[in-house]
Amino acid sequence: MRRFGSLSRDEAIGTMWDIVGSIGICMLATWDGERQRARPVAARPRREENAIYVLTDEAGAKDDQIRRFPTVSLAFADTRTHTYLALTGHATVSNDRAAIRKLFAMPDRAWWETPDDPAIRLIVFHPEDAELWGGLGRLRTAVSLVRAAVFGADPDFGDNIKIDGLRKTTPSR
Repeated sequence: MRRFGSLSRDEAIGTMWDIVGSIGICMLATWDGERQRARPVAARPRREENAIYVLTDEAGAKDDQIRRFPTVSLAFADTRTHTYLALTGHATVSNDRAAIRKLFAMPDRAWWETPDDPAIRLIVFHPEDAELWGGLGRLRTAVSLVRAAVFGADPDFGDNIKIDGLRKTTPSR
């Protein structure tokens, strides 16, 4: 069972990066000026750079939304362990061809033939704050829900921790 309340700041930051790396797929939420929009993306974390990279297509609306409103959120969920992570930070859209080639992987061929496809863009996300929710796992969560229903107690879904000021933090290893 993960318990986040007792972690030091450095341990919480390390756990955050571990979750990003182990889950990989997240929901990217942007703002279009009137509504929030969320869609799944493949996150490519680079802890040493305090950055998460996402390959995207220039035809997508998210590129324009990020250019206009660069504060975005990434949400990760591990439903097996009931562990959740929400990140808020600053994103930019780039046409850095060298970085795109370096990040391009076999699964990206589902959308583009090669890393040289001129439609590929790179979203660079720098987390500024995070919130982690520690899960009890599927069985313990079910027991907690049953106990709450039978005895009228509040269910226990684990605990959470907030981490502010990530952009100002020099990542440690």
